[in-house]
Parts: sequence; structure tokens; C-alpha cells
Amino acid sequence: MYDFTYARVSSVADAAKQLKGDDDAKAVAGGMTLIPTLKLRLAKPSALVDLGGVKDLAGIKVDGKTVTIGAMTTHGAVAASAEVKKAIPALAHLAAHIGDPAVRNRGTIGGSVANNDPAADYPAGVLALGATIVTNERQIAADDFFKGMFETALKPGELITAISFPVPEKAAYMKFPNPASRYAMVGVFVAKTAGGVRVAVTGAAPSVFRQKDMEAALTKKWAPDAIEGIKQKQDGLNSDIHASAEYRAHLVGVMAKRAVQAAG
Repeated sequence: MYDFTYARVSSVADAAKQLKGDDDAKAVAGGMTLIPTLKLRLAKPSALVDLGGVKDLAGIKVDGKTVTIGAMTTHGAVAASAEVKKAIPALAHLAAHIGDPAVRNRGTIGGSVANNDPAADYPAGVLALGATIVTNERQIAADDFFKGMFETALKPGELITAISFPVPEKAAYMKFPNPASRYAMVGVFVAKTAGGVRVAVTGAAPSVFRQKDMEAALTKKWAPDAIEGIKQKQDGLNSDIHASAEYRAHLVGVMAKRAVQAAG
């Protein structure tokens, strides 16, 4: 690894102070992405700000029709939460299928969403459910948050403190995982919400995106056969050693139909 300074903070204010003024400083949540990139010398931060000591960033609260999850809440905690299972079972299912037990017990929802890996699971749930990303400075709608590969609307020094999910009428998430990493080669989260039907796709493109054609079809008829004839365009999709753009386009349709079926 390269040389860097290290600070373990106890508050969001302290973390923001450490990060501001240093564009090369990085916040560390669970470290499931950052630590491997450091080991491979793919990242060269000047400083690491450890959020592990900020106790009020973890936790799950259900208030009426909203589930709010603190940024430092682990995937395992979301998966095991009786409150999440009752309010948004699809979100608990998504969390339960992230990586392996080691990743689920260290990785955090805030770290995953802030990193916006093209194959991460949480961005699909955040976008499909129309969640709100709460930071130390503002609130950002999911539709405005994800900008591109590993790119979000977060400004330098801005930290996710929580994510607020409206409880949907129906929802489900299905993915075709890479057998080694368990990242989503393609994952589709469908949700029937108070604001309408939303379909979010992860793993297929450089960043999570909404499948508007499927949304329109499912608005007219909520059933797997409603999207039978809809073909995902290959243009702009990822193509690598794991799957071609053509195959990923096919998987979008397959996973979407399975998700609608699972949602009931």
C-alpha cells in the first residue's frame, strides 16, 4: 500500500472536517471495496477517515410507511431485521444475497451506495423504491443520485448518513450472480409504489438505470407476461469475460419476469 494518514472519528462533523480540504482523502465504512483496492495499489488516498466509531450512523427505524436505515448499518443487519422483513421483504432478500457472510457482516449500505459499483445490489433497490439519500448536508432523491460508473451526486466531504425507503405495495429483487464474487451480472428490482411502478437494473450497464418500457407495461398489467415482448437494448451495456452485452440484455428480461413473479 501507499503511505497515508489515518483518523478514527466519533462524529459526522469530525469526519466532514477531516475530509474537507483534501480531495484525496477517503472515508472508510466497512472497507469491503476500499481495502482490496488499496492492496492492489488501485487507490492512492492521502488520508483515511474511519467511520466505524460513529455510533449514531447505524440502525434501522420504521415510521409509518417509511424505513430509514443508517449508513453504517451492515448488510447482515438489514437481512436479519424483522422490521425490514415485514415492511420491505424484498430489501431484506437483497441484503441477504450480497457477497458472502464475511462481506455481509462488514459491508455497509452507505458504503455500497456511495461507491456505486456497476454490479452492486443496493443501487437497484434504492432506485426502484424511490428512496431518499440523506447526507450531512442535504437530501437527494434516488433519481438524482446515481450519475455513472462509480459516480454519484455526492460532493467532496459530503457523507451519507441514512437512506429512507418508502414502503411499496409490492416489490422483489432477482439477480443472476457471478458465481465467484456474487456480484450481480444482472439484477432487476421491481416495485409497485404509491408513485407508480419502478424497475431498476444493476450489473448490466456502467451504472444502475430504470427500465422505462417495462415500467409502462407493468403499470397497465402487473404480471410477468406483460413484459414478455420487451427487449432490452444492447447499446451501452457491459461486455466482459463474464458476459456479453447481448447476454446481459437477455438476462434483464429474464430477471425482470422472475422479479414480478416473486412480487406476486
